[in-house]
Amino acid sequence: MRRRLAPIRWRRFYTRAAMIVALVLVVVLLALAVILTRWRRPTSPLAEAEVIEAVEPLQGVVPLPGPIERGPPLPVVLVHGLFGFDRIGVPGARFDYFRGVAKHLGSLGCHAHAVKLPAAASVPARAKELCAAIEALPHARVDLIAHSLGGLDARYALSKLGLDQRVRSLVTIGTPHRGTPIADLVVGGSRAAHGALVRARAIVKALGIPLDALEWLSTDALARFNADVPDAPGVRYACVVGGIRLATTPVPLPLVPAESYLRRTAGANDGLVPMSSQYWGETLAEIEADHLSQIGWRVSVRRSFDAAGLYAFIVARLGDAPNG
Repeated sequence: MRRRLAPIRWRRFYTRAAMIVALVLVVVLLALAVILTRWRRPTSPLAEAEVIEAVEPLQGVVPLPGPIERGPPLPVVLVHGLFGFDRIGVPGARFDYFRGVAKHLGSLGCHAHAVKLPAAASVPARAKELCAAIEALPHARVDLIAHSLGGLDARYALSKLGLDQRVRSLVTIGTPHRGTPIADLVVGGSRAAHGALVRARAIVKALGIPLDALEWLSTDALARFNADVPDAPGVRYACVVGGIRLATTPVPLPLVPAESYLRRTAGANDGLVPMSSQYWGETLAEIEADHLSQIGWRVSVRRSFDAAGLYAFIVARLGDAPNG
């Protein structure tokens, strides 16, 4: 009997190991893809005059009903996700986590600041750094646009650390508000640890990846988080939900194992986060975009996503009065 079960355990182990390696490759490819591929930033559908007046520049976006009341424009702070950065440099090139976004928003008259948080620390630690970064800005109030784990950092800072006094709105993109089975797979979630899982965690530690941040992304951890971190009164919460729903949408190579696993266990996803986990507050848009495309990184040559247009659209919506 043991001989028959052993191959099954090893197949599970290799599946977990493949997804862990894929997560590491995501970070590496952010730098290598620019060097190995000729990049051209797509032209945004939003011209300068349309930043305030645009209603539906992106496919799949449902405009708000009735007359739109505009609030005053505010500077935008971009909050990166797990293993993220504000800007990195190699000889002859510099890369932004939100690729081309701050520059594009700046060309439209919107001040955009990208903050730098600890790459793989816990949510409270990252939230504390986020507060410090915003306190250092010369703006009385700002709007936040956060990607992936950055959305949880922002929610924690708004609810627990008093950041709501400086923030009008928070828009999260691809944020696992209800966790992701990928984190459950790596850190164990609510399931008892077994041999393959122990080996998988050993690989993560051997690669030098701290488990602190990953542990905050499990479904059990996020259930506790949501119960303990209520929305801050007076702050507008909204989200952009991204995923791969169409069979014709290519999946970036480093995300293939995780996307396939999530599709089987949680349905449509962006390669790291199920779409069902990304909803929080108002839904500004549902987009056909993987986790990397959401921040302007095109790993597949067969399809490009207009991330610059997405963020310009969000800026326009941040000036709207919320429904209700």
